[in-house]
Amino acid sequence: MSTQEQAGSVPATDLGRNRWDVVVVGAGTAGCYAAATIANAGYDVVIVERKSESEAGHIACGDALKGADAFPDAIPKSQLEPAFTNTGVDHGRFEIPQEDTVLEIPVPGELAVVDRWEYGRRIIEGASNAGAAFHYDTVVTDVRQTDDGTVTGVDAIRTGDPQTYEADVVVDGAGSLSLLQDKADLSSSTFDTNVNYSQFCSAYREIVHVDEPVEWSDALVFKPTERAAGYLWYFPRTETEINAGLGFQMTEEPMKLVDDLKRDLRNRPEFAGARVEDKLGAALPTRRPYDSAVHPGFVAVGDAAGHVNPTTGGGIAGAAYAGTYAAEQVIEALEQGTVDEDILWRYNERVMDHFGARYAALDVYNILSTAVDTDEMMGLLAAMPGEQIADALYSGSTNIGMALKIKCLLKARGHYGTVWNLYKTKQRADELMAHYERYPDSPAAFDSWQARRDELMEGVYETTGADPKY
Repeated sequence: MSTQEQAGSVPATDLGRNRWDVVVVGAGTAGCYAAATIANAGYDVVIVERKSESEAGHIACGDALKGADAFPDAIPKSQLEPAFTNTGVDHGRFEIPQEDTVLEIPVPGELAVVDRWEYGRRIIEGASNAGAAFHYDTVVTDVRQTDDGTVTGVDAIRTGDPQTYEADVVVDGAGSLSLLQDKADLSSSTFDTNVNYSQFCSAYREIVHVDEPVEWSDALVFKPTERAAGYLWYFPRTETEINAGLGFQMTEEPMKLVDDLKRDLRNRPEFAGARVEDKLGAALPTRRPYDSAVHPGFVAVGDAAGHVNPTTGGGIAGAAYAGTYAAEQVIEALEQGTVDEDILWRYNERVMDHFGARYAALDVYNILSTAVDTDEMMGLLAAMPGEQIADALYSGSTNIGMALKIKCLLKARGHYGTVWNLYKTKQRADELMAHYERYPDSPAAFDSWQARRDELMEGVYETTGADPKY
């Protein structure tokens, strides 16, 4: 029996059930880790998933997974390892055609490229093994709330029939631009509603098979597109199976994603005669984490809460931890018999403490990219040491010290203004990260924290020259 056939089998009696301790919407990474954690604690949890059982877990993704050595244990790592198809990648390869340069960027920590569909099957099986139920072919249509705004469940349609799911808590793992957040009235809480399409990226990817091994099978390959705020990627699942894709910021004029990718593939000799399969597109967050992802009876996780590195689009590890942290706080709420904002708040704190502050600082560089001329930025990157860029990408900031200034001055002649702009932007990012590290320990202090953060963001826009993103 296949992994997919084993996962998520639901007794016929459960399909008509309408009362659960927790309802999770979406069978992605965050949703599955949340459900597994809650089920492991002995609570009744169901994942409602709009896709069919055979298609569940099939998600458009770059397939790169960073931090695989430190995933939460609600779903054992051994459960996931069969989906790891290339564990030999250890660096990024940044191609800069404008400068006729290839920049090698080390990537700290354990890195892998995965078969994302197989990974999706594996996390579904892991959540099912923990005791979570799965209802496939189920599309959420509305959010149920009391008069005071507490979320109490969702309405849905399954294969044409109306369904009602009542629960103490709803976990929103429905992905980017979640329908649940459009349907729910979240105005009575701190939940972040300052969300719009310009904070997202439109992306498309194909799985490409070649006859001869690529020479960069140990690297994640990045390449800027011809227009600003666009990028191509080539991530090797194996030496001959490549995840090839591209994306662009939705603040920019739309790209013809399929045509632009195919044009680049045609111009790369290693893809001559390649065979293409499994074409998918998606919208991905390229924004800071939600200021708050909690509301009475409701928490958002993963892409549905902006838990993605805004400079790389990587979000698998963040989603796993967000789902786990949210679930652990939901369990505490259930044990204490209250699902109000105060009891759920600790989830926000843990996200900000673990990765949220770093992602918020990285968002400053994403904002800078929308305001800087592409050729200027590529010229500067070509002059920077790969270690400094890696530090910026994975730590949230970078030490632009005297050695780097001298190197840039020697190699980046004509880019002095951009060097200075980057240096000042780094200072703004540091200030912002320090502020996020002082995230409040209760909703009572949230307004003052948010006001100071907004003041710091005014400095970011002034320094970068970018249009306001939020």
